[in-house]
Amino acid sequence: MEYLIKEEKLLLEYHPGKGAWTYHIKIPNTNHIKSRWGFFKVSGKIDHYRIESKNLMSLKGQDKMLAINESIRKEIGKTGGDFVTVTLQIDSAKKNKNNSYVLDCFRDAGVLPKFELLKEKEKTEIIKSILDQPDEDQQVGKILFHIKKLT
Repeated sequence: MEYLIKEEKLLLEYHPGKGAWTYHIKIPNTNHIKSRWGFFKVSGKIDHYRIESKNLMSLKGQDKMLAINESIRKEIGKTGGDFVTVTLQIDSAKKNKNNSYVLDCFRDAGVLPKFELLKEKEKTEIIKSILDQPDEDQQVGKILFHIKKLT
């Protein structure tokens, strides 16, 4: 299980006029994670309340935000200005982390023999560049890019 954060005390922020994002928490050390709306989901707990497959909002150059709706706030008994204990895991359903997935794609495309002739460092860099993509769609795009280069 890949934790984004584990049992951290975070501020439940209140900024009126932000729609669904009026109440939110900022997830520290997430500004470097590239993602687009709907493809970076997390599950975990806010205090004792379990959340499943919630989108994080990306703001350019800033940490990601998680909206905290009214039902969550009522359940945990907290409001803006309060601290909450947060544990979040990155949902991996849309992200394949398996080297064999990449190698199978290369095999199906007929470029595995050429890939295997590369130096170990090059092979490692190619696989890492694919598996580091934030979701399966982007992984597929990167795989297609490398298949074209290997053809």
